[in-house]
Order: sequence, then C-alpha cells, then structure tokens
Amino acid sequence: MKMYIRSVLVVFAAFELVLGVWMSFLPASFYAMPTLDWTPPYSEHLLRDLGGMKLGMALILAVAAITFDHLLTKVALLAYLAFALTHLIFHAGHLHWQSPGWSITLLTIMTVSVLAPLTALLATLTPTPKKPRSAN
Repeated sequence: MKMYIRSVLVVFAAFELVLGVWMSFLPASFYAMPTLDWTPPYSEHLLRDLGGMKLGMALILAVAAITFDHLLTKVALLAYLAFALTHLIFHAGHLHWQSPGWSITLLTIMTVSVLAPLTALLATLTPTPKKPRSAN
C-alpha cells in the first residue's frame, strides 16, 4: 500500500508541476485548451496566480512523496482533494453537451483526480501490520 500512496503523490506532483509551469508562464496557451473557453472570460492574472498555487501544491506533494512523513502525506492528499473535489463539482454543473466527447473526458479525468488521492488518503488511515519479532 505504501507504494500506491507514494505513486499517487508522485503522479499528482508531476501533474501539478506541469500545469503550474504551463499556467504561470504560458497562460494564453493553457486557456486555448478545449473546455476552458466554456466559462469565459480569459484572465491572465487569474491563470498565473493559479499556476503559482499549483507549483506550491506540486512542492507539497513531492516533499510528501520523498519524506513519506505520515502527517505531511495526509495533509498533502487532503489539500489536493480540497481542490480536486470542488473542481469536479463545479465542472459537473457546467458541462458543454454540444461537445459530449470533451465533457465525458473532462468528467473522467476529474473523477480520477478525486478517487486516486482519496483512496491513497484512506490507505494512510489503515494501520500497517507489524512484522513479528524474531526470537533470538
């Protein structure tokens, strides 16, 4: 289970790093992605700020993956879930059904972005079995 939790932390740290760099330094290019224009207007300031926050989230997730500190791991996963769940809820109510393929893709990605960290968080709450001591 430890490998699963660490894998989730690493994958989402990398994902946040890529998005954070993209949004911070090329916000217009990021906004040109399909589905983002469903909720205009474009705001360079907002995208750059969100990119900076994503870079911070990437840092927290990466440090949690590296140190595997129990408290930091839980906090990192909870912090990511706070974003991912509210993001999913918003987009579920603002789909563009004239583009059903993109709507389904968007919901699928966002659902996985909630379920993977949630299952990793739940795994941190499960006590790991202790190895029996050998008799010497």
